[in-house]
Amino acid sequence: MTAAIGVLVVDDDLRARQRLRDLSERAGGLAVIGECADGREAVDALSAGQVDLVFLDVEMPRLDGFGVIAEIGLDRMPPVIFTSAYSEFGVRAFESYALDYLLKPFDESRFLAAVDRVRAPVGARDRQGAARRTADPRLRGLLEHVQDHRRGTHPEAIAIRTGGQYAVVRVADVDWIEADGNYSRVYVQKRPRILTRTLATLEREVLDPAVFVRVHRSAIVNGTKIVAVEAHGHGDLTLVLHDGTHVHCSRRYRARLEDVLYFTT
Repeated sequence: MTAAIGVLVVDDDLRARQRLRDLSERAGGLAVIGECADGREAVDALSAGQVDLVFLDVEMPRLDGFGVIAEIGLDRMPPVIFTSAYSEFGVRAFESYALDYLLKPFDESRFLAAVDRVRAPVGARDRQGAARRTADPRLRGLLEHVQDHRRGTHPEAIAIRTGGQYAVVRVADVDWIEADGNYSRVYVQKRPRILTRTLATLEREVLDPAVFVRVHRSAIVNGTKIVAVEAHGHGDLTLVLHDGTHVHCSRRYRARLEDVLYFTT
């Protein structure tokens, strides 16, 4: 008897997760083994357990769908069906790389068609074993496409609503950004402004990755504002900004910091 495909559902919308669970149970041959409400939870779940298939939302707080894939690594990522209410750019990208996606709102027939297309590849991977999993070149192509798209679209300023008006902040003046639930605190000269966007959204739509770097799951720093780095045990760092602000950089994100800051031995 063929074993059920172990499914992980990743979506920040509770109703969307419930619908995917219901459709999976009715489809037959699928067993939902976990649900995650954001990208960070998804990384933990994928790192900890055996997952055969992921329904992965693109737009999520803390870490978006593309960020999940980047952190897990293409070689370790199980087959993915993207679920998205994303822009037309995203749909064209999925189609160009022949990747399965469910554009919200989707019906049961569309869900079943996407699942049927991945059943054979998932079964083949299961017979080979996880140790022999190889990166999907289509997924690699999509990630490179998204990264190229992001590099070419970086606004020079952000209009942040404060009451009945907007405060315009030049992106180059931003010192660092801190996560605040589904919002972000944007700091300029130690003054925070609340922005109704997640860090993941700012990374994808606003910030130049050659300048701004994620140094912690809850913090992004403008690399040009760093004036000193304090080293601690276990690889952790403290970044000292030009205005005296100290921002923690975990060892998990040190490699990203080294993309914008050259360390000598």
